Amino acid sequence: MAQSNVFIPWEDRFAVGIPLVDNQHKELLNLANALHDTCRQGKEFVPEGFKKTAGAAVEYVKVHFSTEEKIMERVNYPGMAEHKAEHQKFVRKVLEEVRNFEDGVSFVPNRFVAFLKDWILSHIALMDKKMADYVLDLAKRGLLKQ
Repeated sequence: MAQSNVFIPWEDRFAVGIPLVDNQHKELLNLANALHDTCRQGKEFVPEGFKKTAGAAVEYVKVHFSTEEKIMERVNYPGMAEHKAEHQKFVRKVLEEVRNFEDGVSFVPNRFVAFLKDWILSHIALMDKKMADYVLDLAKRGLLKQ
């Protein structure tokens, strides 16, 4: 299997059934994998590579969360407030870690990458899957226009 050396390989079980969201989740995993690869390059490469990749990840997370939140608004998803709160909590944590990194505060890139992995996979499995099931049920019942 080509992905055997990938830190977080995409698996079909991660799919929520909404192609746009699934494709964005794949990209989030790609970014987490890139951060992991940066951490494995050795201490002399970590600071600059990590900063660059973390910045790209932060920007992409904003795009992804915006996509999900637009979907939730469109369907008047009943769990939207809780879901958005989880997004905001994640962004605050990532920004705090990036600030710590930039300020030279004790920061362990591998620990941060492990946090990303755990958060992304649990968020997809719990929050995003629940939201997607709601959306797909509406579509199945013909209650969505598109």
